[in-house]
Amino acid sequence: MAYKIRILPRWLVFLLDLFLVCFCLFLSRMLKLNFNWSHADVGLRFIMGVAFIINAVLFYVFKSFAGIIRYTNIEDAQRLVMVNAIASFFYLTLNVTFLRSGNFFTLQIVTINFLITTFVIISYRLAVRYCFNFYKALSYGDKINKKKVVVFDTSADGLHIMKVMNSLPNGDMQVMAFMDDSFNASGKFVEGLPIYNSHESSIAKLRNDGAEVLIIANKQIEKTKLNYLVDTCLNYGIRIQQVPAMRDWLNGKLDTQQLQDINIEDLLEREVIKIHNEAIYTELKGKRILVTGAAGSIGSELVRQLIQYRPSLIILCDKAETPTHEFFMEVTDKHKNANVKAYLGDICDRQRMEHLFEIYTPQIVFHAAAYKHVPLMEDNPSVAVINNVLGTKILAEIAVANNVEKFVMISTDKAVNPTNVMGASKRIAEIFTQSFFRHIAQDGNHTTKFVTTRFGNVLGSNGSVIPRFKMQLQKGGPLTVTHPDITRFFMTIPEASLLVIEAGVMGQGGEIFIFDMGKPVKIADLARKVIKLAGKEPDVDIKIIFTGLRPGEKLFEELLNSSENALPTYHEKILIANVPQYDFELVEKKVDKLIKCAQQHYTLETVYLMKEIVPEFISNNVSYEKVNAQTK
Repeated sequence: MAYKIRILPRWLVFLLDLFLVCFCLFLSRMLKLNFNWSHADVGLRFIMGVAFIINAVLFYVFKSFAGIIRYTNIEDAQRLVMVNAIASFFYLTLNVTFLRSGNFFTLQIVTINFLITTFVIISYRLAVRYCFNFYKALSYGDKINKKKVVVFDTSADGLHIMKVMNSLPNGDMQVMAFMDDSFNASGKFVEGLPIYNSHESSIAKLRNDGAEVLIIANKQIEKTKLNYLVDTCLNYGIRIQQVPAMRDWLNGKLDTQQLQDINIEDLLEREVIKIHNEAIYTELKGKRILVTGAAGSIGSELVRQLIQYRPSLIILCDKAETPTHEFFMEVTDKHKNANVKAYLGDICDRQRMEHLFEIYTPQIVFHAAAYKHVPLMEDNPSVAVINNVLGTKILAEIAVANNVEKFVMISTDKAVNPTNVMGASKRIAEIFTQSFFRHIAQDGNHTTKFVTTRFGNVLGSNGSVIPRFKMQLQKGGPLTVTHPDITRFFMTIPEASLLVIEAGVMGQGGEIFIFDMGKPVKIADLARKVIKLAGKEPDVDIKIIFTGLRPGEKLFEELLNSSENALPTYHEKILIANVPQYDFELVEKKVDKLIKCAQQHYTLETVYLMKEIVPEFISNNVSYEKVNAQTK
């Protein structure tokens, strides 16, 4: 059984320091006088009394005795050196000012005393520290099987993490090395520990030496470097963890239990698309802005970013009561000076929406409200049409009637060559708003500009694949994937929202903006990485089950269909889809017919009419195969 080591009382450390200071001064004087006691005895009591008083005051003021000796660090040493230097200054001042005829505190004696005192008073602390560490190793070494840890980064954060982890008395981790690629640090040592580079050969050697965990101390690490480290370390069976932000430490202290696994979102995130467009601030400042679907993933992030541009008013419109209330409280708590109004309303309720525009007269609309879950919309196509098509139509018509400046609609990559009802409903909404804009532009009596944005899946959105994987992992698996080859584009919610705002400012009306979504990600690979990041082995600890494609689901998503091509903009990450144009009167007739059918909740008839408007809509749903045949 390991016994708890008691901490020395502070008064005892205080007295010990005073004794050592006085002894060192006596020794310095003896050295200067070649140990001639007859000369050294002259004024000795006076000298010791002065040293005692000066150092007692300095120790009390600087609290140099308050630190726990066995945890002495560089800050404690610096404080002791400073106290000793100030004491030396007082000795010399006293000698020059009041003791001109004496040689009690000569420059030689003070210099020798400074060096001896500094060495002794710091050395005994370090000796206690090393003895304690040796005792701790004997006491706990055989009882705790400590994991060998490598810390990535030798910056101040990395060194701090190492000191914290190695000083925890009951910690289950021991830092064995550092990893750093900067300043040719590889092969060198810091705090007695070797530094390795991140080459695969170095990681393999660390694994052979027993390394089990790599801790990322640098929160600003590049995404490409993070992905490389994760992939390489996982291949060698080294787990990756990161240190939480310092504000999240318990009582300002770090415990090994607070270390976090790398989130899969951190790996899928790309370097942030930086947009420096003063026109955003100019166009949004002082404006009244309506955000529909404001309690959802995209809508809420839009609001968070729009507030930064200081609009005069932001209206949060959503029909979900509790999420709207919670988000409204979040916004008003964080931005007390922002003018934000919560408005409960269904975009399909024309009277309610007219009331909204009559009360708040928004100048810019960001339309994020939509039904988005593919399987659910496959079973409820009429509801998909009512919400995604009728809701958009109502908002668009009211926006034009109230001379809204811009109407920015958020669409999806599933609207391209749609194989499901959700994607087709969003494509119909695109067609309607585009043709409606050209119609009012020719009329010349209205100035509302309609802009559409398309992008793929957003990381962490409600009901998306990653939160589902995490939930399944917490339950012990299995993780379910629909098909071994299914791939998806991913983008972070903040990045998608920023690009929506940028497109809204950039657009002059009628455009469909598409964003650089990076490389598509295979969902099965994503599932395996989620399992590995949690320290488990895929198909051993956690199973992966392939359930088959769901009705309407694609293997691969697209941002453009075969009849479209992309035009560049001033930003390399933002393109404009060159889509076919439609006659508004014809579109309006077909959309009205579709809406009337959907309001009767005729399933097959609704899908059939959707295919009439979007001929490229070829359903993957077995239930709608007859409709596919009828439209050929």
